[in-house]
Amino acid sequence: MTEHPDRTPTRLRLSVEGMTCAACSSRLERVLQKRPGVESASVSLAGNTALVTFDQALAPSDIVDAIAQAGFSVPLESREYAIAGMTCAACSSRLEKVLGRLPGVERAAVNLATETASVTAPAGLLDKERVIEAVRRAGFEATPVLSPLEQQAQEERRAEVRSRRERGDLLLAAGLSLPLVLPMLAMPLGADMMLPGWVQFLLATPVQFYIGRRFYASAFRALRAGSGNMDLLVVLGTTAAWGLSTWVTFLGGAGGHLYFEAAAMVITLVLLGKWLEGRAKRSAASAIRALSRLRPETARVERQGEVAEVPVDRVLQGDVVVVRPGERVPVDGLILDGVSQLDESMITGESLPVTRAPGDAVTGASINGDGLLRVQATAVGAESTLSRIIRLVADAQASKAPVQKLVDRISSIFVPVVV
Repeated sequence: MTEHPDRTPTRLRLSVEGMTCAACSSRLERVLQKRPGVESASVSLAGNTALVTFDQALAPSDIVDAIAQAGFSVPLESREYAIAGMTCAACSSRLEKVLGRLPGVERAAVNLATETASVTAPAGLLDKERVIEAVRRAGFEATPVLSPLEQQAQEERRAEVRSRRERGDLLLAAGLSLPLVLPMLAMPLGADMMLPGWVQFLLATPVQFYIGRRFYASAFRALRAGSGNMDLLVVLGTTAAWGLSTWVTFLGGAGGHLYFEAAAMVITLVLLGKWLEGRAKRSAASAIRALSRLRPETARVERQGEVAEVPVDRVLQGDVVVVRPGERVPVDGLILDGVSQLDESMITGESLPVTRAPGDAVTGASINGDGLLRVQATAVGAESTLSRIIRLVADAQASKAPVQKLVDRISSIFVPVVV
């Protein structure tokens, strides 16, 4: 690829829905890397993320379109902001147009009565700093309605709902499959407990088409994108077993052998693997959640001679923040007044507090000891040390070890070879 010295590469991390196996992540990675303007792409099945580095000549929405063309999707997320400064319908209409023109925004709605704005965009494409800055340029002030911790709790609740649904499908599949498998286990003991064909049909059909509907949907998306994945193999194998058994049961096909239990158990075991994989993914994300919880939600800022408690997202570079004993430092900064012992173990690993005095730098999320500090903010939002650490951890989870790249290369030819 030709390098352009006047263009700074942009790194974007997006959530991706629809990947079910290593073949999916490998295919999406190839699609993104072939996109003109993309310098590198790493797709993680474990994290359901795509980490893309691309030239500024390429719009982020083009990356989202490429993911959609590959048969996957980037989930939409809506964020609410409280807006200050609107006085009439013209204000809300103008702000709505400003927000709607932001790259990647699918929908923007501004309500004058409630003084709120709702911005909908692909998850990970639009950060809150860009929205707040756009609102400020339009002459208003924006504050996220939900704090980062509340947003994180909301995402965890959605993940828990998905986990409960998957667990319910797994238990139902196991309950329906067990009567089909027990007669097979009893056969070596000389017991003939085989169920009539129509009973086996009634047990296996819900597993095949209701509980297993996710495999059909995934296989169809892969075929529509001109490729295949592991779900396609599951669909081909189980549908063949179910179809042959149905033909034998109701049309008296030759042979008389039924394979309802094979179709049902394959789907049940694959569901078990998916459920265990989901648990592993949530465990892998726990490090980022733990780091996010270190960030305080509010800060005491000195403005016009008064100290006001504001959301930490509204602290600006250069603001003077007051940190009382026992509180976490909300931003990176320099101490103007006060001497205290700070617990910086979350950054340095040092178990003992360190003394900090005027002129010393402090790191956001460190714990203040017994002194009152006045700190001038030098890095806020995404530029703070903690935010950069969280970003590095997320990038590390999205990257791949050499053995993973080897597995992806093998998986890309595994499905077509089997078919």
